[in-house]
Amino acid sequence: MSHAIESDGGGGILASKTLWLVVGVAIFIVVGFVLPTPESLTQIIAERGIDDKLIGWGVAENLEDAADKAMTVLGIIPMAVIFFATEAIPIGLTGLMMPVLAYFLHLLPKGMIGKTFAGDAPLFLLGVLAMGVAVVDVGLHKRLAAWILGWTRGFYLPIFVLCISMAVIGSFISAHAMCAFMTPVMMAVYFGVVQSNSPGNQTVHDPYLAKFLLFSLCFALNVGGVGSPAAGGRNVIMMGYWQGYGVPMDFFTWMKYGFPMVPILGVVVAVYMLLLFARKIKNRDLTPGLTAITEENRKMGRMKYAEYVTFGMLVLILLLWVFASGTLGLGGPALLALLVPVIFGTTDWHKILNGISWDAWFMYCGALTMGALLKESGAAVWLAQSVMGILSHAGMSQGFGLWVGLSSFSGLMTNFMSDAGTTALLGPIVIPMGIMSGVAAEPWASGMAVAFATSFAHFLIVGTPNNAIVYGLGTYPDTGERAIKPIDFVKFGFLLWIICMLVVWVLAFLGTFNIFGFPEGLLDTARGVLQSGAEIGEAAAGH
Repeated sequence: MSHAIESDGGGGILASKTLWLVVGVAIFIVVGFVLPTPESLTQIIAERGIDDKLIGWGVAENLEDAADKAMTVLGIIPMAVIFFATEAIPIGLTGLMMPVLAYFLHLLPKGMIGKTFAGDAPLFLLGVLAMGVAVVDVGLHKRLAAWILGWTRGFYLPIFVLCISMAVIGSFISAHAMCAFMTPVMMAVYFGVVQSNSPGNQTVHDPYLAKFLLFSLCFALNVGGVGSPAAGGRNVIMMGYWQGYGVPMDFFTWMKYGFPMVPILGVVVAVYMLLLFARKIKNRDLTPGLTAITEENRKMGRMKYAEYVTFGMLVLILLLWVFASGTLGLGGPALLALLVPVIFGTTDWHKILNGISWDAWFMYCGALTMGALLKESGAAVWLAQSVMGILSHAGMSQGFGLWVGLSSFSGLMTNFMSDAGTTALLGPIVIPMGIMSGVAAEPWASGMAVAFATSFAHFLIVGTPNNAIVYGLGTYPDTGERAIKPIDFVKFGFLLWIICMLVVWVLAFLGTFNIFGFPEGLLDTARGVLQSGAEIGEAAAGH
């Protein structure tokens, strides 16, 4: 069978990988080694004792040296973003560059560098990628497709069902696991559509349809993160900070403010994707793909041994994530996806190794190292406080203006470092700011502004595991080629990021915050803790 994949890419000098390689390296050199270190950066490093920490680690010799390390990190960040977005070098290699630079430029202790690159989160992603391979190998993804989308027909209904259901589901169970389950489903539906519309034995691909399905899935799962504390560690971290100020929030109170946005955000994603892609897609009827999946599911008959084992493994992993993540982490249960299929003979070990997208995995590991460099060097705190200063000068120091500013900054940050890392970094800074603003909704409002925005890591591939998963598992079934490129996240995700922020500003800040109000005495209690100088470090322990 022959294959035809139409290119949707462009040419010209901006498509030159060599150009972007030179630009990235030049920015790194200028920012990291040529520009003078701002006095404000040196001051923050001294005030927060970051220089003492780095000196104690043997990474810096004095305050000036510690500030120079932070400038080096500030040079690495734009270079890495350029490389990730343009693939000036393979994204996995860019990921590997992060620990390499950390080692050779002596930015962190060597023992810590390894932990940032291969800790619980990378092992979690490794297991999730293996999970996707196992699901596809036994054909369980076809049953998932039939269960969720098999009853739909046409073009519009399946997309609205997909986006709304994934957003809601992503509020309560691991969005990353659902992404691993559903990415092969999307490609199976896609392949059924293009095969039914291809002449003879030739498969004529429709690249925009593939991107449309994959990004609809990914973005819908991303936006579900605002719905409940169960949607991600970032929400739990923020709740821990509130607990430290004597104003805890329970599970259902969070849902009261956040969950009403979830189905609406799902609809927003569906409408956005339809407006963006509908005219570019050649095959605007998903019925053939859905029918083919349903028919294949019927022919498969009852579930077989391999499917039962794989399904049982998925249920076990999900239960362990929910009830035992405190002791096992997320990586421990996820690694069962590499062991169980091989031990029970359902999937070959070499097939798992060959099916895992190591490029995506190395990329994500490097992104975590990049986040650790930002945090430990003091560069992230300096960026955060610089933005807070700008907000204050712009008259956005309280209420709606403050929440818009905080959410905008945290939404940007979460595309460069993990959502949990962004919340852990900004929480101790923004909560006192909210309390000192004197608004009765504080510190809950400022905290939710930060946590909600970290769900929208749409426009950089490193922003969330969901992005890495659709990139790694979203391959054409017949050729194995990837359906999306890293630059596609920028092209299709940035505008949606802006739209999602607007939805939060209107529905949450002007909507649920006013409709449901805030408990009486919330501000006074938190202000009393702040004025007493109570330590809240324990609230962030382990994050």
